[in-house]
Amino acid sequence: MEKIKMQTPLVEMDGDEMTRILWQIIKDELLTPYLELNTEYYDLGLEHRNETDDQVTIDAAEATKKYGVAVKCATITPNAARMEEYDLKKMYKSPNGTIRAILDGTVFRAPIIVKGIEPCVKNWVKPITLARHAYGDIYKNTEFYIDKPGDAYLVFEGEDGEERKELIQHFDGAGVLRGMHNLDDSVKSFARSCFNYALDTKQDVWFGSKDTISKTYDGRFKEIFQQIFDAEFKDKFEEASLTYFYSLIDDIVARVMKADGGFIWACKNYDGDVMSDMVSSAFGSLAMMTSVLVSPKGYFEYEAAHGTVQRHYYRHLEGKETSTNSVATIFAWTGALRKRGELDGNEALADFAGKLEKATLDTIESGKMTKDLALITSLKEVQVLNSKEFILAVKTKLDELMA
Repeated sequence: MEKIKMQTPLVEMDGDEMTRILWQIIKDELLTPYLELNTEYYDLGLEHRNETDDQVTIDAAEATKKYGVAVKCATITPNAARMEEYDLKKMYKSPNGTIRAILDGTVFRAPIIVKGIEPCVKNWVKPITLARHAYGDIYKNTEFYIDKPGDAYLVFEGEDGEERKELIQHFDGAGVLRGMHNLDDSVKSFARSCFNYALDTKQDVWFGSKDTISKTYDGRFKEIFQQIFDAEFKDKFEEASLTYFYSLIDDIVARVMKADGGFIWACKNYDGDVMSDMVSSAFGSLAMMTSVLVSPKGYFEYEAAHGTVQRHYYRHLEGKETSTNSVATIFAWTGALRKRGELDGNEALADFAGKLEKATLDTIESGKMTKDLALITSLKEVQVLNSKEFILAVKTKLDELMA
């Protein structure tokens, strides 16, 4: 069989621990036998990030701007224990956060639907795509522990000499204090990413905040979304028979629980962090979620929605068998390959991505799956496979589809 050629490279960002092991097996068994795989490789493993003072993460993000499409393996965001374990020079920031900031992107996560893995919420029959604003709020906050009586103020000093000052709280005793911010440009990019992705995927957009309480901060989100929609997307949505719906976040949550799915749920940063785990868990597993960072400037970065599976990696190092779910990592590759094919007009590449996804789902639906899925499946005849066995089972299905 002649291998499928790629005109333009993908930016390939390698990662850490068990997902790094799976990454290589996927390439060896599911990609390179069928593709002349063309990637520009960046090692975002923690050891190499430490060697380069994290410059490699910046270089990978800039390469994504150049080529337009990237695929990323899960990576470690170090804490104090990781600093000691890897003898790090400093506590490096989240690679995902660095990449999102450079690409000015919004993260879209959606469950991978497969027969035998039913959602806990029985009326969810279609995927719910969660869009998380990936800037500001508590993730860029400044906070104090207050240990004495006194006054806390919110102060803004303008470059023109203007000063604004508001009393936050008079403290009679101990307490905590936080300051956080957001930027109009970031919220505008978030809104445009959501509306553009909705048009691409033919889905409605729901957005909620708490503007009745946070009249300025959350109110600004509501105002910008409506302005962008009215000025740039209203006519396009009408032509596509799509809708944009805004309500208070608590009303949105209640509506989501009663809906059947099939829409994009746009969330502010903290809301998206929490609700993405709720949605993924209710649909089955974080290992069964797609995740793509979309920039309004036309950059796409695909990744698995989960971490590096540290516990399984330690078992692997001990020579013990693991049964690690690789579906989200496989779908990160297929998402990137499909988008690369679409942008390059390479139908064979896009078609291959579809066949690999079908082979993966067919494998699970035939009863062959990793242990995490076997514990929650409604299928009666199940064969639990280890990490590599599952990928090889997918390869068998893929060979049938490629024949």
